[in-house]
Amino acid sequence: MLLLYKLNPILSCSYPSLLNAKTPTLLHKARVPLHPKILDPQKFSSVARSLVPMKRSSIKSLKLDTQIQEKEDEVRVSKGGDDGGGGNKWNDDGGGGNNWNDWVTSGLLFGLWAGLMYYVFQLAPNQTPYRDMYFLQKLLKLRGDDGFAMNEVLVALWYIMGLWPLLYSMLLLPTGRSSRSKVPVWPFLVFSFFGGAYALIPYFVLWKPPPPPIEEEEISKWPLNFLESRITAAIALGAGLGLIGYAALAGGDAWKEFFQYFKESKFIHATTIDFTLLSTFAPFWVYNDVTARGWTSKGSWLVPVALIPFVGPALYILLRPSLSSLPTRSTSTDEET
Repeated sequence: MLLLYKLNPILSCSYPSLLNAKTPTLLHKARVPLHPKILDPQKFSSVARSLVPMKRSSIKSLKLDTQIQEKEDEVRVSKGGDDGGGGNKWNDDGGGGNNWNDWVTSGLLFGLWAGLMYYVFQLAPNQTPYRDMYFLQKLLKLRGDDGFAMNEVLVALWYIMGLWPLLYSMLLLPTGRSSRSKVPVWPFLVFSFFGGAYALIPYFVLWKPPPPPIEEEEISKWPLNFLESRITAAIALGAGLGLIGYAALAGGDAWKEFFQYFKESKFIHATTIDFTLLSTFAPFWVYNDVTARGWTSKGSWLVPVALIPFVGPALYILLRPSLSSLPTRSTSTDEET
């Protein structure tokens, strides 16, 4: 400002004399006075009076723009939490730092998936391929009762692996969908019934939050009406507890036999790793669902509980608030506001 006082005693937006090509040179050559003159306020009285209405109109315009932006934000989010727990944690501004973190995370997940696939197909033990085929036929009920008793731990593992895809479907639909990616989640969930975590990890690589808004009509339609049902959650939790209890009561000999199978059988080896992977990723998706539903202040304690394999995520799904219970903003409400 001292430089501008030196160049011109009166400076305002009405004086374009300084806004020319010579301005940088003049500013560079100007010297700062030790005692700059105090400008006469009377010279600026007319200019100040002319600017006052402009400032007021600018403030009104700014307030109006802010109100419009707030309305657009409210319309964009069709579901929100009622407990002040922080709401949706995702920010869709596409910042450079977030993009870099997304790329790093996706790269690490892809490397994990590629390493797992290489290990399962090339390095995993495969000493009993014929026995593996026999076990598969027995588990799929393709063989009748031939007098051979299947290992109880293996049977429990087999059936609980059929429940994991249902649990992940209830976590990923709808809060695990991607709004910044055109990749749908449902094909990966379908393939997870056959491939487990090996089929889900590629979607984790491609996942780009936040989830898209949920329409009210979606909640009452398939598959959300089934996945959001507490009856479905209760059945899944009860079945999981029953299978885990069945395996826990199998006895020490059954567990020793299972660990011997794990060292020899590629089928049992890969299935056990699959169960471990699904149990490891589940707490993150529980946290994602808690945050997306705005239930962090009341349901955050269930995130560490989700570390308990299968039982923890199933318990959260049973206790979480349904999408229909969360407040929604109708079109008429938006127009009134």
